[in-house]
Amino acid sequence: MSVHVHTLRREQRLPRPIDEVFAFFGDARNLEAITPPLLRFRVLTPDPIAMGPGALIRYRLRVRGLPVGWLTAIREWDPPHRFVDQQLRGPYALWHHTHSFEPDGEDATIMRDEVRYALPFGILGELARRLFVGRDVEAIFDFRAKRILELL
Repeated sequence: MSVHVHTLRREQRLPRPIDEVFAFFGDARNLEAITPPLLRFRVLTPDPIAMGPGALIRYRLRVRGLPVGWLTAIREWDPPHRFVDQQLRGPYALWHHTHSFEPDGEDATIMRDEVRYALPFGILGELARRLFVGRDVEAIFDFRAKRILELL
């Protein structure tokens, strides 16, 4: 079965220096704070999590009430400019998330997210994406954008 790859892009200006912003996003535990509570997202990997290429991070969450396990690998790690995580096991056929950071003056940072994702199950997965998964992914990143401003 073929998969349809979709891309979500977001950009946000954050009122903090790039080193602080990267440190926040480079701490896997902060994902719990910026994910909608409905998903009951939890990092299962014990502390400390040594972030860098090859680091593995295990999560648990609920998607539309169903428990889901997720395993992510850090593929690239270039502090304070970018890092890439990729799902190894989880609900998607593909989840490849590039986080990039660019200074905007001395006290602000432009943060960019690019998520390439695809669902399994061919045409049925694509139908699910059109009906609700695409909106769900957008809503998660909408929540993140608001929550990040509260935390940083």
